[in-house]
Formats: sequence, C-alpha cells, structure tokens
Amino acid sequence: MGIRYSEPPVLMHDVIGDLDAVVRLLEAQAPYAPLGGWYSPGADPHARTRPMWFQNDWVHDTFAAEGSDLFLRHEGYIEAAKAFYGAEVVEPKSVYVNLMAAIADGGPAHTDNPRFHGRDRTNTPMWLLRAMLWSGLFDRFEIVQATAIWWMNDVDGGGGLFYWPDGPDHPPRQHVGAMANTALIGDNHGMFHQVGPVGPFDAGTRLVTPSAELAPVAGTTGEWAVTDHGELEYRAPLDTFRVSVLWKADVYTTAAQRAQRAGDTLSMQDVADAFNDDLVHKGSPVRFDPALLDDPSLKAALANVYPEAIPVGAMRSVFAEA
Repeated sequence: MGIRYSEPPVLMHDVIGDLDAVVRLLEAQAPYAPLGGWYSPGADPHARTRPMWFQNDWVHDTFAAEGSDLFLRHEGYIEAAKAFYGAEVVEPKSVYVNLMAAIADGGPAHTDNPRFHGRDRTNTPMWLLRAMLWSGLFDRFEIVQATAIWWMNDVDGGGGLFYWPDGPDHPPRQHVGAMANTALIGDNHGMFHQVGPVGPFDAGTRLVTPSAELAPVAGTTGEWAVTDHGELEYRAPLDTFRVSVLWKADVYTTAAQRAQRAGDTLSMQDVADAFNDDLVHKGSPVRFDPALLDDPSLKAALANVYPEAIPVGAMRSVFAEA
C-alpha cells in the first residue's frame, strides 16, 4: 500500500492580470514570519535556526485577507482543477504566500500534508495524519486537494521547483526560468516537490531567529527588509525575493460524492482499529493506542512500518541544518 501518485501538473501562463494588486496585497498583509512548524518544531526563539523563508496565510478557515479573491476565486484555477481531476465540484479553501531569499540549499522534498473527513490538524497530530496518508489505509476518507503554485517573478540563482510526477523512484523534473506569472496546478499531495536554491548566494544560507519579520521599508518604493529582535538583517527590492502564492481547493467528482463523504467521517477509534487490523495482518508487534499520541515511540514505530519515500535526486534540505 502507500500513497497514490498523481499525474503531472499543468503549467499555466499569464495567470494574474493585475500584478500591482498582488504587490498591494503583499504590503497590506505584512509582516511575514519565518517558516518553521512541521519542519522546525520547538525552536529557540533567540537562536538563528530559520532560513529567510517567510510565510503568511491570506485565506484560511476563519480569515480572508481583503483582496485575496484575486487568487481564491481564480476561475482559471477552478476550471483547471476540474479538468485535472475530472471533477464537478471544486471548493477553494486556502491561500498562503512564501517570500524567500539567500537560501543556498533546497527546501524539504515532500508531499503536502493531508486532511481526512473527520481528521485534520485541529484534532489530530500532523505526524499521525502523515502516517495515515502513507499507510494507504484511509484513501476513501482523504479529502482530495488541488494545489496551484504561482510565481510572481524570476530571481537570482533560479528558485525553481523540482517535482516528481513520475514517482519518487524516477528523477525529478524542474520548472525554472521564465517563471514570472506562471502557475503549476495539480496534486501536490500525491507528488513530491522541492524548492530549489534561491539567491543571492554571497553569504550562503542566511539564518534568522523564529522572531524575525519581513516587511516593506516605509518611505521607499519596493524595498523590503528583514528585522530580527530590532536589528536590520537584510534589505533588498521586493522583485529580488522569490515570491510564490499557493492556492488549495477541495475536489469532489460529483455533488453526491461530496455529500456522501461529508457524512462518512473518521473517529480516532476508527483510526486505531484500521491501523491495528493492518498491523496484525502484517505480523507487526506494533499496536496503535490513542492514549499514547504524545509518546515519541509510537510515532517512530508507525513511521517504521509505514515509511515515507525518499525521492531520487532530492537536494539536501535547508531545514536539515536548522
């Protein structure tokens, strides 16, 4: 068993008609904080452990930034997602942005984090959601999610996207060069992908603390700065940062399928029963006990039985050094 690997993504050109509106949205939603979370949990707020990879949500369950419909309700995305999945129902759910500079290594080679009907990050640890995905035991409960990644500009050093549409046992393809105002749309939950190095590289990977912020410099035209505990760490024009915006939508083949799946949800006991039935079938001594969710040994044991693949040709992750 294991995850289902997706078809290759579709490349779209001239995606956003009003690029100035994107810049205004970027400015209005500043400041941006360093990416950490799943890749760098429990970091010391005063230690320089984070690359200059900044992120912010523009749309999530309880918030939608003014102007974010530019991406959230993008008709081209919706129609492309319908065609990609052969689906009638595409429900846009989230939009978030990445701004990156001076990262000499790649990002993590990964598949995106899953959601299931009845189980998501609000009630289930992320490590368990990923084990559920990689086990292949919960496919009928998985919420299929389309993803579009849009790039605002071309940057020094490439900043391309490596992706594995032929599965992790085959070399990756790369979208790099002429990336400005293009988007790849497809299934990033069933396809490994990895951000390539982003310049400038004169000082290697510049590390900041989790408390750093990226924001426009007041009184300038297009200048942005990274400050960390009140000190200026980096300053450059916005168009030298790698800026990407990610859009996600839930996808259903039909409205009837949506209604059926919404009423067929997983409890934690359902998860435990499915894992334990499969573990017995595999002859494994491991057992899933919901009372031990905070025990690192349970996480390690399940990861050993249901390992995530390591894609061929993946670069070293910048977070491996953090």
